[in-house]
Amino acid sequence: MNICVFGSSSEIIDKKYLTSAESLGKKIAKNGDTMIFGAGKYGVMGAAARGAASEGGKIIGVSPEFFEEIDVIYEECTELIYTETMRERKAIMEDKSDVFIICAGGIGTFEEFFEVLTLKQLHRHSKQIIVYNVDGYYDSMLAMMQNAVDEKFMSDECNRLYTVASTEEQVFEQINNYVPYSYNKYGN
Repeated sequence: MNICVFGSSSEIIDKKYLTSAESLGKKIAKNGDTMIFGAGKYGVMGAAARGAASEGGKIIGVSPEFFEEIDVIYEECTELIYTETMRERKAIMEDKSDVFIICAGGIGTFEEFFEVLTLKQLHRHSKQIIVYNVDGYYDSMLAMMQNAVDEKFMSDECNRLYTVASTEEQVFEQINNYVPYSYNKYGN
């Protein structure tokens, strides 16, 4: 299985997020799965890659060529795919992945989550999306999503297109027990 890990590439973040990401990468490799990620060597992305590498896992990094200029690429990838743009980068990660795990991150991670969620809502894929909510990191975002439902900007069915896991064990339990869900947003 190809598991895409989205997460921060920031150098300065709380160690709990790095530790959880490294452990996640190790577990992906131990399970014999391939980790796909944005090829960053820092932050959550780098920690997950180092974890997978420490267990001899297959790691596919996808990076726009301009990342070379700013020296942020994790060079120990099993396969490193270069793209011209960030859009191409996301498209390759989305196409190659069977599962998306949304780890702690910032604006880029939020954008990646909402893109795969929107595509799933529009029936462009039926892949699993798991929000890995380490130490309640995504509680505010989840409250925002519920507020959108409460204010009738989206239906509660949209919130069923992804699951939330607080622990690594829950992440893999959800992967192993995934049942695809979809609905017709437009009701026709």
